[in-house]
Amino acid sequence: MAEVAQLPLNEEQLVSKYHRSNLWRLTISQALAGANSVVIYATGAIVGSMLAPTAVLATLPISIFVVGMASCVLPAGEIARRFGRRMAFMVGTSTGALTGILAALAMYFGWFWLFCFSAFLGGAYASVTVSFRFAAADGVPAEKRAQALSFVMIGGIAAGVIGPQLITHTMHLFPERLYVATFIGQAIVAMLSGFILSGVRVPDIKQSKEVVGRTLTDIATQPRFISAVICGAASYLIMNFLMTSAPLAMQMHGHSYESANLGIQWHVMAMYVPSFFTGKLISRFGATLVSTVGIVLTGISAMIGLLGSDVFHFYALLILLGVGWNFGFLGASALVLECHRPEEKNQVQSLNDFIIFGLMAIGSFASGGVLSAYGWEVVLWLSLIPLVLAALTLAATKIKRAEPLNQESRLGEVDL
Repeated sequence: MAEVAQLPLNEEQLVSKYHRSNLWRLTISQALAGANSVVIYATGAIVGSMLAPTAVLATLPISIFVVGMASCVLPAGEIARRFGRRMAFMVGTSTGALTGILAALAMYFGWFWLFCFSAFLGGAYASVTVSFRFAAADGVPAEKRAQALSFVMIGGIAAGVIGPQLITHTMHLFPERLYVATFIGQAIVAMLSGFILSGVRVPDIKQSKEVVGRTLTDIATQPRFISAVICGAASYLIMNFLMTSAPLAMQMHGHSYESANLGIQWHVMAMYVPSFFTGKLISRFGATLVSTVGIVLTGISAMIGLLGSDVFHFYALLILLGVGWNFGFLGASALVLECHRPEEKNQVQSLNDFIIFGLMAIGSFASGGVLSAYGWEVVLWLSLIPLVLAALTLAATKIKRAEPLNQESRLGEVDL
């Protein structure tokens, strides 16, 4: 694919000519790329239970997906830094297409380890898609960045519909080879996303020389940063822990594949829909309070699961889990933004993400073994432990809201 020539450094002209096109391309691609991740989350544990040599490894594919995402975030950023965002997008979508092809082959031949490798590649694809919302803000005036980010996040809502519907309408196309057609469809969706992203054009703006900030040790030992990381990690860890186990738990309790797919669909939508007003809530009530509400909602979702195993209980759990994740994670992200200076942004956010995705991987690895060995109720009780830790940390740490460190630090503009 021919590389687009560098654009002249006239921000006003770039915004007026390319901004709207970029927004639509990135939003549609966010929906398509998000659908790829939803497919893996919705089918990973079920496919694992079908192909794994032991039930303990049922959720291993989803865990490997998270590992792939965590381990490829920094390489994806380096590709974007050296060769531009478009090159990173093309590498990512190519990896996404390969994910679907290898997963389809794994299902056809019954090769569990090939499916795990395809899940790792799916995580690599996801590590590229997390930069879509930042690409939307490239070259855009500060007062328009919030609108750009919000617009692109609509794609996350659409992903919650496209992914489950793709599964529902393709899973039985080859009756003796469940999900083969689904993963072929997943590859096609990634290719379509790559085609759309090939038209994204962003300005080539030279960055100023970075000022050396404080050491990571000094930053990481701040009480505010510790609270932010624990809260963000607990929110993401438990969301992933329960979402990974829920489809397989629904199957174990006699519910259909279609019911599990619909539950994941509502869950993903609940994760993203609140984002349109979460930023305003944080501005009005503070990041600490919003984070605390998120932790409480996540705990209530687990308690709902303990009340019964009907479809209603699973749906209510997954929906409330999504809302709780949104409040807890975005609130924690706002706290992180208060912990660093502009020149320290990359280091601090990378450390935060590394901790979160690392703990997510641990939770994913643990969920399959706990579910198969001890059952769904034990999974729910265990999920309360990190939540209690996060709540106690927030309560024990006196966090005062700080003024934004710079224009880019406001939630809803550049850093979400």
